[in-house]
Amino acid sequence: MNNETNSYVEGLSRSQTFLLPKTIEQYVQTDNPVRFIDAYVNTLDMEKLGFTHSTPQELGRPSYNPKDLCKLYLYGGLNHIRSSRKLERESKTNLECIWLLKGLAPDFKTIADFRKDNPQAIGALFKEFVSFLKELSLYGAKQVTVDGTKLRAVNSNDKAFTQRALAKRIKVMEKSVKHYLEELDAADTQEASDEQQANSESSEEAKAFEVDKLAALLEKKEKSEEILSKMEKSGQKEVALTDQDCRQMMNHGRVESCYNMQAAVDSKNHLIVNYLVTNEASDLNQLSGVAISAKETLCVEQIDCLSDKGYFDFMQIKQCVDSGVTPFVAVKRSGSGGSIVSPEFTADKFRYDKSADMYVCPAGQRLYFHGSKVQDGMHKRIYKCLKGVCSSCQFFMTKCTGNKVGRVICRWIHEGVVDDMRERMKLHPEVMGERKKVVEHTFGTLKRAFGAPYLLLRGLRKVSGEVGLLLFSYNLRRALNILGVEALIQALVKK
Repeated sequence: MNNETNSYVEGLSRSQTFLLPKTIEQYVQTDNPVRFIDAYVNTLDMEKLGFTHSTPQELGRPSYNPKDLCKLYLYGGLNHIRSSRKLERESKTNLECIWLLKGLAPDFKTIADFRKDNPQAIGALFKEFVSFLKELSLYGAKQVTVDGTKLRAVNSNDKAFTQRALAKRIKVMEKSVKHYLEELDAADTQEASDEQQANSESSEEAKAFEVDKLAALLEKKEKSEEILSKMEKSGQKEVALTDQDCRQMMNHGRVESCYNMQAAVDSKNHLIVNYLVTNEASDLNQLSGVAISAKETLCVEQIDCLSDKGYFDFMQIKQCVDSGVTPFVAVKRSGSGGSIVSPEFTADKFRYDKSADMYVCPAGQRLYFHGSKVQDGMHKRIYKCLKGVCSSCQFFMTKCTGNKVGRVICRWIHEGVVDDMRERMKLHPEVMGERKKVVEHTFGTLKRAFGAPYLLLRGLRKVSGEVGLLLFSYNLRRALNILGVEALIQALVKK
């Protein structure tokens, strides 16, 4: 029988005095990520990047070094701490953070102002880190995926209106005002009974309460009418009262006040190349700007770009091709030709014969050049069948077109670049699966692991800075997972 008594691992007494006390340095291991954050930020030229207070002032109270505040935010990003108040608490209680800031403990207002006042500098900081990772060959620089995701803004849905919704809201308030006035008039004209006289004090209190509600409703109605008037004069179709820059967007099946974050993600290690924050709900006009910027950031002559059908736009595709970006965009069905057109007779099913400059429809009929026009700023060539050909076809007015003059196909003069892309998509159908593996993983990590489906700041300019810090933290975590702390620090030394 074992007579030894079992016991737990015991800690030291809190009143114990160490003869040789440990330093903070000994509490932070050599492979702790804060060591790379410290080493990397110390190499930065904060004045060149554009951070405020980069040069100490000769007069007045000394400011915090922007490098220290930058280190704090990167530490918070790695540990999924975004709130300035929580970062303040970490700087006072967490040994890693105390080591990183050398005992500094800035207040939450100072921490928040750093992020709020430096959105452009944060964008430059993000690009600087991308350049560092590029030198380490972490970017493949051959293929990027461009996609967007919605981030909830600091604006309640109750404080976001379209012109139509606001006008409807005002009408509802007018009915409520009318109802309150009728009730007050009825109460004033009604003869008081003996029971009412006995309870006159409580009746007066109830009446005063109704009057206060009416006054609040009238004030709310007046403000709403003022907002609607301004919208009608300026032509603004939508307004948000808390964050005026955000817009109503569809987000996971719900209409919410959001910003649309666009990002280009490199396929090799799922690292973000560049980003853009916009308040446009649609992705339709975002492809070329983000893709071309990614190509320039990676300093390559040519790069492939994968995107879903939400980016299928002729002008955007041509701009990519002209700038050395080879687009692979999921083809959107287009050119219905009328309400009765069946899927097999949509415009993308008509084959263009370049040598003969004509179209061949799915039924084998030929459509010849018939003139030109300018539509939506695009020069288009018009193609029709010869007179009587369409009307004699068995699919006329049934599956192909409801137009009495026959089917009309409009071809953009530069549509050849789109035809080439369609052929690429047929030859490489697997690229859409690759697109999901890259960008969905990235956005899922940001929203789930980093806990960032929503924003903390208001206004497009400030939100851009907040998103920049978030994406920097994502890239930093990926780089640490791939190479490790010590390898990254060694790369800094060799730099």
